[in-house]
Amino acid sequence: MKSRMSVIKFRWLLVIALVAALLGWLVTVLANRAGLPTPVLPYSALITLALVIVLVVILGVRVRRWRNGNHEKDLSPILAARTLILAQASAYAGAIILGWHFGALVDALTTTFYGASISVLGAPVALMLGSLAMVAAGIIVERFCRIPPEDGADSAAGSA
Repeated sequence: MKSRMSVIKFRWLLVIALVAALLGWLVTVLANRAGLPTPVLPYSALITLALVIVLVVILGVRVRRWRNGNHEKDLSPILAARTLILAQASAYAGAIILGWHFGALVDALTTTFYGASISVLGAPVALMLGSLAMVAAGIIVERFCRIPPEDGADSAAGSA
């Protein structure tokens, strides 16, 4: 039986982000009503996001170079598969972080409308931008890991 990895579905990324946004908004409202701080990641999380993005891109470029014919260094098929899985995981994780912070941003916008400090908008916006970069890196590296179809494979299969 042939196993095939599925590609990232943009609809799923959108659904995940929307569900996370709803949960983020709901938890933020409940936390603020209870007098707790807004549940968003600190600015230092941007460093972690950046490190994940750099790691995904470095591994993806290595797979892409090998795929495009640079066979000076061997590439383990396991490493290529793990790179693909890491790229997909970073895209989905980025969608969750994006959605959560969008929900927190919606609540923060309503509180700033009623006179709260505008500084509460900084962390959600910064983390949304970082998570968008993480989603983009995951999608791009997933495309790096695709094996192009062989020219003769389709014609040979059709004639047989």
